[in-house]
Amino acid sequence: MDASWFGLASFVVIVVNSMALGLETYGRAVVAAGGALRMVEYACLAFFVLELLVRFGAHLRSPAGFFRDRWNVFDLLILAAPLAPGVRENVTLLRLLRLARIVRAFRLFPSLRVILVGIRRSLPGLGSFLLVTVLVLYGYAMLGWMLFGAAYPDRYGTVGQAMLTLFLLLSLDGITDTLQAGREVTEWAVLYYVSYMVTACYLLTNLLVGVVLNALEEAHQEERAAAERTTRRKTPDGLTEPSVHEQLAQLRAIITNLERRLPEYPAGDTQGSAVARRHAQPGRRGARGKRGGPGGGVSRGARPKIGKSVSSVEGSRSG
Repeated sequence: MDASWFGLASFVVIVVNSMALGLETYGRAVVAAGGALRMVEYACLAFFVLELLVRFGAHLRSPAGFFRDRWNVFDLLILAAPLAPGVRENVTLLRLLRLARIVRAFRLFPSLRVILVGIRRSLPGLGSFLLVTVLVLYGYAMLGWMLFGAAYPDRYGTVGQAMLTLFLLLSLDGITDTLQAGREVTEWAVLYYVSYMVTACYLLTNLLVGVVLNALEEAHQEERAAAERTTRRKTPDGLTEPSVHEQLAQLRAIITNLERRLPEYPAGDTQGSAVARRHAQPGRRGARGKRGGPGGGVSRGARPKIGKSVSSVEGSRSG
């Protein structure tokens, strides 16, 4: 189901279905190969149904997992909607549903899924952005009506026409001619259009880009988290293999436990010197026992003998 060849085959069928939909917009193509186009449509529909059955068969043990995937629910609705009464009689709705099958290509490529999820996540932020944009356009439209309403009634005759004119100027298309025409009416046109370009064209555009980029970053993080969950495979014992982060955490815990078990050494002392000193301690203790012990070591009576031997050696040297 998740094999690369399966996804590639699904993408090829989606492309073929899209080409068939495009050819149906040409009258000559419908007259020349209308039957062939319908056969292609039925073949693509049969493949989509078979693909959906295969995906459902992969969740036979837990059918609820099939419906947790929103893409599976979307595919099911797209394929089952034409069978509903009131929809199959409406040609426009049927064509829209057939066109919606192209959206299924988003599920085949992670990069496209990230973009789609990013767009969905940016909708709340886009609502606030649209509100700010409408307020800015309304304020400048009222100013434009007061400045240019009498001179250009087709552009600034009403607040609605002024908002439409300013909305078209968001792309800065024709701003030079518009500014020159405004200067013929009043010198305040320079300040009006320059402030509008800075506020609406630059600030609002950058705000929109920031909202979309933030949503795309959240979508990337969600996609990476989903990829980590799907890469966990089952072991023979039925246990799930831990992720890379979990394995690193386990290794850190093992290293910390080993460090706690190591003996503590004095400051400035190394492990090698401490071990050598530990091995040298029994010899020192034995030497001390021989020297000062009651049964071993050199006795006091032996010391005069050593003195006599030394004096005898000196006498032989002098003779």
